[in-house]
Amino acid sequence: MPEVVRVFDLTETAVGLWLAQADESHLHKDLERDERAELAELRRENRRLREVIDGRPVHRGGEAGRSQRRAGV
Repeated sequence: MPEVVRVFDLTETAVGLWLAQADESHLHKDLERDERAELAELRRENRRLREVIDGRPVHRGGEAGRSQRRAGV
Protein backbone atom coordinates (compact mmCIF):
# COMPACT_ATOMS: atom_id res chain seq x y z
CA MET A 1 0.00 0.00 0.00
CA PRO A 2 2.78 2.55 0.65
CA GLU A 3 3.77 2.47 -3.03
CA VAL A 4 0.17 3.08 -4.17
CA VAL A 5 -0.11 5.99 -1.72
CA ARG A 6 3.11 7.52 -3.01
CA VAL A 7 2.51 6.93 -6.73
CA PHE A 8 -1.02 8.31 -6.73
CA ASP A 9 -0.40 10.98 -4.07
CA LEU A 10 -3.08 9.62 -1.72
CA THR A 11 -3.33 9.34 2.05
CA GLU A 12 -3.01 5.94 3.67
CA THR A 13 -6.31 6.56 5.43
CA ALA A 14 -8.18 7.06 2.16
CA VAL A 15 -6.68 3.96 0.60
CA GLY A 16 -7.43 1.95 3.74
CA LEU A 17 -11.07 3.05 3.67
CA TRP A 18 -11.41 2.20 -0.01
CA LEU A 19 -9.95 -1.25 0.59
CA ALA A 20 -12.32 -1.86 3.50
CA GLN A 21 -15.32 -0.83 1.38
CA ALA A 22 -14.19 -3.10 -1.44
CA ASP A 23 -13.90 -6.02 0.99
CA GLU A 24 -17.44 -5.44 2.29
CA SER A 25 -19.13 -4.69 -1.04
CA HIS A 26 -19.41 -8.34 -2.06
CA LEU A 27 -20.74 -9.65 1.25
CA HIS A 28 -24.45 -9.13 0.56
CA LYS A 29 -24.30 -11.05 -2.71
CA ASP A 30 -23.06 -14.14 -0.88
CA LEU A 31 -25.89 -14.14 1.68
CA GLU A 32 -29.05 -16.20 1.37
CA ARG A 33 -32.42 -14.40 1.40
CA ASP A 34 -33.09 -15.18 5.08
CA GLU A 35 -29.57 -14.09 6.02
CA ARG A 36 -30.04 -10.75 4.22
CA ALA A 37 -33.35 -10.27 6.07
CA GLU A 38 -31.69 -11.06 9.38
CA LEU A 39 -28.83 -8.66 8.60
CA ALA A 40 -31.31 -5.89 7.80
CA GLU A 41 -33.21 -6.58 11.02
CA LEU A 42 -30.02 -6.53 13.09
CA ARG A 43 -28.95 -3.25 11.50
CA ARG A 44 -32.34 -1.72 12.35
CA GLU A 45 -32.01 -2.95 15.92
CA ASN A 46 -28.47 -1.55 16.18
CA ARG A 47 -29.70 1.80 14.88
CA ARG A 48 -32.55 1.77 17.44
CA LEU A 49 -30.17 0.92 20.28
CA ARG A 50 -27.78 3.70 19.25
CA GLU A 51 -30.71 6.12 19.31
CA VAL A 52 -31.61 4.96 22.82
CA ILE A 53 -28.01 5.33 23.99
CA ASP A 54 -27.72 8.79 22.42
CA GLY A 55 -31.04 9.87 23.94
CA ARG A 56 -32.69 10.45 20.57
CA PRO A 57 -36.34 9.57 20.02
CA VAL A 58 -36.80 6.05 18.72
CA HIS A 59 -38.76 5.58 15.49
CA ARG A 60 -41.03 2.59 15.99
CA GLY A 61 -42.40 2.25 12.46
CA GLY A 62 -41.72 -0.39 9.89
CA GLU A 63 -40.56 -3.92 10.54
CA ALA A 64 -38.93 -3.20 13.88
CA GLY A 65 -42.18 -1.76 15.21
CA ARG A 66 -44.11 -4.86 14.15
CA SER A 67 -41.68 -7.25 15.80
CA GLN A 68 -41.70 -5.18 19.01
CA ARG A 69 -45.51 -5.21 19.11
CA ARG A 70 -45.50 -8.99 18.62
CA ALA A 71 -43.01 -9.35 21.45
CA GLY A 72 -45.09 -7.12 23.72
CA VAL A 73 -42.45 -4.39 23.98
